[in-house]
Amino acid sequence: MACALSTPILRLEATSSRRASCGTRLEICRGLDFLGARRKYPCQILSYKNPSYVVRAMVLPASRPILDNEEERKQMSERYGFTQIGEPLPDNIMLKDIMDTLPKMLFEIDDMKAWRSILISVSSYALGILMIAKAPWYLLPLAWAWTGTAVTGFFVIGHDCAHKSFSRNKLVEDIVGTLAFLPLVYPFEPWRFKHDRHHAKTNMLSEDTAWHPVWPEEFNSSPLLRKAIIFGYGPFRPWMSIAHWLIWHFDLKKFRPSEVGRVKISLACVFAFMAIGWPLIVYKAGIIGWIKFWLMPWLGYHFWMSTFTMVHHTAPHIPFKTSEEWNAAQAQLNGTVHCNYPRWIEILCHDINVHIPHHISSRIPSYNLRAAHKSLQENWGKYLTEANWNWRLMKTIMTMCHVYDKERYYVPFDDIAPENESYPIKFLQKAMPDYA
Repeated sequence: MACALSTPILRLEATSSRRASCGTRLEICRGLDFLGARRKYPCQILSYKNPSYVVRAMVLPASRPILDNEEERKQMSERYGFTQIGEPLPDNIMLKDIMDTLPKMLFEIDDMKAWRSILISVSSYALGILMIAKAPWYLLPLAWAWTGTAVTGFFVIGHDCAHKSFSRNKLVEDIVGTLAFLPLVYPFEPWRFKHDRHHAKTNMLSEDTAWHPVWPEEFNSSPLLRKAIIFGYGPFRPWMSIAHWLIWHFDLKKFRPSEVGRVKISLACVFAFMAIGWPLIVYKAGIIGWIKFWLMPWLGYHFWMSTFTMVHHTAPHIPFKTSEEWNAAQAQLNGTVHCNYPRWIEILCHDINVHIPHHISSRIPSYNLRAAHKSLQENWGKYLTEANWNWRLMKTIMTMCHVYDKERYYVPFDDIAPENESYPIKFLQKAMPDYA
């Protein structure tokens, strides 16, 4: 016997039974509306029983946010932790129309400012290493937080080099980018190739190489994988960039034949750093020293790598679209989030959080991003989504933005996973503060 419903938005439950039957009935169920509130709905219940188990499926109403309504946007902003959710960009606006409003001076490379960013990162990282060496054990978490944030600045420098916005000399950019990525054991060229695709296909289903909703087929492929996904996109989401680093950057099969030569050079540099740098750290400070001086700051870097990336492109109201539906201007302006962080973080990370202008044009150097964002606010302000980093924003992303759905954009894990598997999400819902 087989039972089926016409929608993939299901909640499944298994219990013991001695009868075999199949049927549907109406009940009052609970689910999330698009303002993030738990509400009661009339819903259809499908039951399938055999001698060993009962399967129940709850069908929730599918709806998408009404972004054309200003009052709805204000309510969503408050509930999700944003200061503003922008109204939809008209279909006839092209990305070039937005770029043409940016002053030309914002695209100019200033060598003094570029090398000053290196000075800031090197000195702040050196200070962090000194803090780790001198701090008592109970202050080590603060030292690790500072050093992890400082080494994130190295990544941003390499990021500018990859986008050809650091120097007019491309050989200098290749060398500086490779060296900046080495302490992070990140291969520069593989990352550059994949990151270029992220900019070309931002928020496009299957094509974007950054954060992406979980596919329903992947989520339901096996119980073991489903549990791993729930933990990865739930409590461990601020470190999921580690998985991205491993999966995307070390497999030569993921690159075009024309790219493989440069990829191999970058991989050789990374493996050389690991083969020389790590043993030197262990020789001088032991395994505990390797953990203190390298591993913990590296985990701090991945916290920021994951957090910046998911905040930039993940929100309940921002859709991922197929290539047929995708619009470049809407994806880059509407689909990218500007988020303010404590100023010391922004300084050490060279304003990587000022992200909307970077997606309008990746050729804008990091030191001009603030002026570019001000220009966008003046000309396109009503279309921008903005936030101040807060607990409610992180809670929204980590407990709501999970599985892809065409109508709802995202379906939370706890709406579709068996109850005994969704407890990490329920834990986050209870444990994470709701301050905005």
